[in-house]
Amino acid sequence: MTGGGSGGHITPILAVAQAVKRLDSTTEVLYIGQTGDGLADIPAQDTNIDAVYSVRAGKFRRYHGEGWRQFLDIPTMFLNLRDGLYVLIGCVQSYRLLRRLRPDIIFVKGGFVGVPVGLAAASLKIPYVTHDSDAIPGLANRIIGRWARRHAVALPAELYPYPGAKTSTVGIPLVGDFVPVTNALQKSYRSEIQIPSAAKVLFVIGGGLGAQRINQAISEIASHLLAEFPGLYLIHGVGRANEAAVNTVYDDHLSGTARQRVQVRGYISDLYRYSGAADVVITRAGATNLAEFSVQGKACIVVPSPFLTGGHQLKNAQFLADAGAAVVVDEAAVQADANYLARAISDLLKNPVRAAELGQKLQTTAHRDAARKMAQLLLDEAAVK
Repeated sequence: MTGGGSGGHITPILAVAQAVKRLDSTTEVLYIGQTGDGLADIPAQDTNIDAVYSVRAGKFRRYHGEGWRQFLDIPTMFLNLRDGLYVLIGCVQSYRLLRRLRPDIIFVKGGFVGVPVGLAAASLKIPYVTHDSDAIPGLANRIIGRWARRHAVALPAELYPYPGAKTSTVGIPLVGDFVPVTNALQKSYRSEIQIPSAAKVLFVIGGGLGAQRINQAISEIASHLLAEFPGLYLIHGVGRANEAAVNTVYDDHLSGTARQRVQVRGYISDLYRYSGAADVVITRAGATNLAEFSVQGKACIVVPSPFLTGGHQLKNAQFLADAGAAVVVDEAAVQADANYLARAISDLLKNPVRAAELGQKLQTTAHRDAARKMAQLLLDEAAVK
């Protein structure tokens, strides 16, 4: 299995690894990550991963809405050239590694590391299956897609530019901990994270790496929300690199019981517990997080990143907005006035009926069996000789 660079790639890999072991405990599951990945320890600690390796990989920097001028930016040009060299190094490393390991099948979840691994696999005629969570395939999967044996996708197959006969809709693989959240289960989660069962709970997550703009906006409006709702608890998932800095901000601006009602977390391995405890979730429009919260049936305020390649988060968010399954808030509006986000949060916290309706509608978009389907597809392809 290969992928990485963000929780949105690693989390589905772990889910599929878990499902593979459940279907066939004798299967050896190996993971190839990107050298220097800040989340590399996550798969290394997972009991369903038997061995972990890493190779060099590089990022091609391009940003949605920035146009051709971004490619004339000297620092961007330098970084793209440097990472191009990393890709070449990664291809050599991947070729040597795969020639030694000779896996029966490779699962390419996406991310920069999928390029050298996929190209090396193609040259060695080792079959691989790609997976796309978003409506727009990632660049890595588009580069290596022509040699893939199969393409697994999250949405209807006809939305993707892959050959129909090779494309299967499976959904987004999730670990088995994500289940529909009942009132009793919500209270249980709150007990586990030491929050009163009768409290109001706001959970904020910007993805596995965090989101600077969301972190800033929440830290600006936290004191107002905590004062408006005396029983409110805020759980803020900020990303590993941001944990110390955000804690300092809250220490400087909050005191007493207000500060005690704020929990700051870096990377959250048991995300299901924190989101399950929440009344309202604030999230980016990453496909994996949205899939997780849809299974749980959570009321979500979605702040899509407008800069990611192809505008895929904007498209994810628009799909939910059209279905009436989430409140979508424009990032530019939040940057201009953080109180814009505060009002959206306040409206849902004051209206639990509306929040419940959003959660129910979001739950209708869920694919609960995706990890098992993906695992079975991989095992079936591994058996083809």
